[in-house]
Parts: sequence; C-alpha cells; structure tokens
Amino acid sequence: MNLNHKIKKRKKAIDTINELVANASHLLLIHYSCESFYNVPSGYTPRVTSIAVRYYNTAQTKSFAIHKIAEMKKIAFEDIEQNYDEIEREMLKEFFQFVKKHKSYTWIHWNMRDFNFGFEAIENRYRVLGGRPETIDDDKKYDLARLLIDIYGVGYIGHPRLEKLIEKNKISNRDFLDGQSEAAAFANKEYVKLHMSTLKKVDVFHSILDKVASGNLKTNAKWHEPYGLSPQGVYEAIKDHWLYAVVMLIVGAIVGAVVSNIMS
Repeated sequence: MNLNHKIKKRKKAIDTINELVANASHLLLIHYSCESFYNVPSGYTPRVTSIAVRYYNTAQTKSFAIHKIAEMKKIAFEDIEQNYDEIEREMLKEFFQFVKKHKSYTWIHWNMRDFNFGFEAIENRYRVLGGRPETIDDDKKYDLARLLIDIYGVGYIGHPRLEKLIEKNKISNRDFLDGQSEAAAFANKEYVKLHMSTLKKVDVFHSILDKVASGNLKTNAKWHEPYGLSPQGVYEAIKDHWLYAVVMLIVGAIVGAVVSNIMS
C-alpha cells in the first residue's frame, strides 16, 4: 500500500472514531448470534437466535431473543424448535420496528458485512419468514474491526482478534463465547447462553471503542507499523505521540520567553 494512502486511511479512521464518539447520543453498538453456518444448506442464511443493541451514550441495551418471545407466547422451552419460524419472525419483527425508529442513528458492529453474517443476513431471514425488513443505509454502518486495522495495522493483534484484544486489555470475558462455542450452544438449544454471549459482545465493543477514542487501547503493533519506516512515516509517528505535544509546548514557551526578552 502507498505510504501516503496508508497514513491517510489511519487519519480518516481516527477522525471517524472521534466523530462517532462526539455524537454519542445517536450511536448504537450491535451484535447478534445465529445458527452455525455449517449446519445450513449452501446459499441459506442461518437462523437468528438473538440480537443485542446498546446505546453508547447510556450503556442501556435493547435485546431481542427467541427465548424471550417464547416466554411471552407461553411456548414451552422444549417446544421452541418446532415453533422456531413463528418465534424468529416475531423476534425479527420487534427488531425491525426498533430499526425503523433509529434510522438516523449510526451503528457500530464487528464484521457484520455480508449475506453470511451481517445486516443483509438478518434482513434476508426476515424476508424468508414473510416479513418486510427496514434497511439501514450503508453510510450509517461502521465496522469496528476494520477501523482498528486502519488505525493500528493488520498485525496489531493475533487471531482471533476480538478474543486477543479482550485478553490484552484485561476486559472481562464473562459469558463470552467464541464462534465454535456459540455453534455448540445452538446445537444444544442453550439459547439463554447464546443471548448472554451476544450481550457481552456489545459490552466488549463499548470498552474497545472507549479505549480507542481515549488512545488507551493496548495492541501488539510496533510504533512504526501503522506508519512505515520512511522519513514521512517516522515524522507522523513522532507527531502522533503525546511527548511531541509536550515538547512543542515547552519549545513554544521558550521561544515566547526569548522573543519577549528581545522585544523588551
């Protein structure tokens, strides 16, 4: 990648984070859990089990989950599977009613980008079940996973990135399930466990976003990786460091004092 382009992408990503946080009252974080991708026929979207949406400004979380719908409809837990279409459709209906009321908001997600896993997948599930989804404009969606790569470089943390970030930054992982564990939970009909993991992930996104915005996210990136080792890259790295601001403040004070003495 051209160095200038790399530095511009980094600056744009940082500016984007700052703008999103500055408009906190209209910022949402979203994640969802679903059936394993490997347990559905090719070309089909997996069933959705739960969706969590968190208001960044207040940390209040709105959740949509099949076990909650089943409880309201007085469907026994053991009967959820045979009534899944009805329950899932009602859950997605509630979610898209929420979307309709929040179309002016911006939505932060983690890799929710395509038909397999993403906004499009949720919309398609609702269409398959006979619903008419509300769509969120693409310019209202921001992928936190990609923004982190733009800021810190592709090698900023090991894989799986989310789990490694949690470990590196000492963020609580209580109730967090990785992809394989989520697939197992669905197969075992552990819907509450899946939902708790979904809620935990938007909480984790919130913590990561806070740390990025404050410049406190810990990564494995070397100081030069986001910039490169060219003279321009080294200059940008120095300029972005907090010591640069301190040095410039001191230099400015000294120059001001010298000029003041000369003028007097």
